[in-house]
Amino acid sequence: MLRAEGITKRYGGFTAVHPLDLHVPRGELFGFVGPNGAGKTSTIRMLVGVLRPTAGRITIAGKDMRRDPVGAKRHIGYIPDRPSLYEKLTGAEFLRFVNGLWGREGVAADARAAELLELFELGSWQDTLIESYSHGMRQRLLICSALVHSPDVIIVDEPMVGLDPRGARLIKDLLRAFAADGGTVFLSTHTLEVAEALCDRIAILHGGRIRALGTMDELRAEAAAGAAGLEEVFLMLTGTDGVAQLVAASREGQGEP
Repeated sequence: MLRAEGITKRYGGFTAVHPLDLHVPRGELFGFVGPNGAGKTSTIRMLVGVLRPTAGRITIAGKDMRRDPVGAKRHIGYIPDRPSLYEKLTGAEFLRFVNGLWGREGVAADARAAELLELFELGSWQDTLIESYSHGMRQRLLICSALVHSPDVIIVDEPMVGLDPRGARLIKDLLRAFAADGGTVFLSTHTLEVAEALCDRIAILHGGRIRALGTMDELRAEAAAGAAGLEEVFLMLTGTDGVAQLVAASREGQGEP
């Protein structure tokens, strides 16, 4: 469903992402972890078509991102870590706007938007301007906008930032259900416990390269880590500096209002 073949990203003389290969099939919840500066953001932006790879090829549901970017993006729902919304629109107006970008309108499109607003407990706020929403409410609305066109692939960057425990649990349940229903989830997070609990396979990115990729059992075997958790495995595979950066990034995310 999501495939990256030899994708590379260079900024001048600096290589942020070295040749990277990934294949995330339908129905998988795939984790992507690594410290700050590892190349996660550049990789995600290439996967969603915001950045063009210096080299390599990306396909989404068989659509080549370079040759058919619109066709590829139609299959993607992208949830960035920080919500960027039009504050002078109401929640319902914003979802109607997003539906319009995908060429969706009418009763069915409005019903899908209303269903998502209710699911994320925003139904009573749908006619309120977004400028009145809390950070957590904006994050939930952003997730609604990523799902409103019924994508096949969700690419998620730190989905729990700014959410209360109830909201975070809702997102976890949603991601599990989406994958169980045949969707594909690509989840980037600094919270190792979330990745370990949710993901079928996990890739550890370090220095712009995939240091390890596999199930938790496979990662433990590669690190000769016994029954260790993901945090200990990460430490063994990347070193103390990588974990220190990862912990610092996680704390920054938890400090969001």
